[in-house]
Amino acid sequence: MADLTTNFAGIKSPNPFWLASAPPTNMGSMVERAFDAGWGGAVWKTLGEPIVNVSSRLAGLDQGALRMIGLNNIELITDRSLEVNLKEIYECKKKYPNNAVIISLMVESKREAWHEIVKRSQDTGADGFELNFGCPHGMSERGMGSAMGQVPEYTCMVTEWVKEVSNLPVIVKLTPNVAHIVPPGRAAMQGGADAVSLINTINSVMGVDLDTMIPYPNVNGMAAHGGYCGTAVKPIALNMVSELARDAEFNIPISGIGGINTWRDAVEFLLLGAGNVQVCTAVMHYGYRIVEDMIDGLNNYLDEKGFASVNEIIGKSVSRVTDWGNLDLNYEVVARVNNEHCIKCNLCYIACEDGAHQCFSFDENKYPVVDEHECVGCNLCALVCPSPGAISMVRLDDGSNPVSWKEYSEDPSKTLRSHGSSLPGSKA
Repeated sequence: MADLTTNFAGIKSPNPFWLASAPPTNMGSMVERAFDAGWGGAVWKTLGEPIVNVSSRLAGLDQGALRMIGLNNIELITDRSLEVNLKEIYECKKKYPNNAVIISLMVESKREAWHEIVKRSQDTGADGFELNFGCPHGMSERGMGSAMGQVPEYTCMVTEWVKEVSNLPVIVKLTPNVAHIVPPGRAAMQGGADAVSLINTINSVMGVDLDTMIPYPNVNGMAAHGGYCGTAVKPIALNMVSELARDAEFNIPISGIGGINTWRDAVEFLLLGAGNVQVCTAVMHYGYRIVEDMIDGLNNYLDEKGFASVNEIIGKSVSRVTDWGNLDLNYEVVARVNNEHCIKCNLCYIACEDGAHQCFSFDENKYPVVDEHECVGCNLCALVCPSPGAISMVRLDDGSNPVSWKEYSEDPSKTLRSHGSSLPGSKA
């Protein structure tokens, strides 16, 4: 089997699967059960000033029979005392010396407050700190959480405060509620962060009860915006992780968070630059034991691909991500139908006719047929097709004349394919 051990910003763990700071890491007994199940590390539920939480706190997004593909929460940081948490962290780390135990922190934006909580926390034997600069509800209204992460200058400043007194590695947890993730990421690095983690939850209102007309979750007839997480946020998280990973000025480790349910999800984050991954919502849905399949799946994947260590795949796909202006305008694919697998549901025709480029018709046997001259290779038909193998995207060009928009804009004399191109001056 491949070696799954990781060294993330100087923090060692037996595998790259950590629990994110959330309800599953709220107390020592829970974290210990998670470690027994196989989790490599855990970020303790955020510590800070005593907080009183509301009831109810969660709302889910369902899709047909699929429950909770998205989760909205208005829960705040731990409502257990700092003393109790620190005692349990100490006992947990003593019992599980080989697992990573990270303390998540969030206090008011005062240097003295950050100094005090860091000093009180770092003698627990924990392996590092995670600074919660991402919580989008409740705490941000008090000048904490995402209120810090949305302003790069504040991100840098508070990170510097923590580094002044911390003798442990410091991870800064970034908020996705920004226009561009790179500036706060660079600010964390400038402040001395040893690593970053992302994404935290996304500002959201999950929905409205159409009978009572009260949004979810209902707190005595009122509701508030909350943090959105779960399966549905994975594409957003992957984009932000990859943006930081390919930034030339950013060079500290990344812990990937957001919509990770399976080993496949985890591998995607690792390939796009994450040094490890953190999981929350999937555990809240299915329990700690999902890590067993994650470990087995990652092991099998690495063995099949011929990698001796999980560290060998970190960032393997980063070079494949670029800006739109660098993509090849002469790359050409079209859809083709395989009648042997077609079930004649007509979804491809409907989707293309009403939502794409009207390139489908039917033959005498009522099988869909693609007009390849009209097809622009958008993939929509293949995406909606319910029958595997019925529609394939086939490449037509031979790759001999790649031209990007950037190259074409600098030299309009370059040859562009006429098929599917509406660029002025393009020619066959």
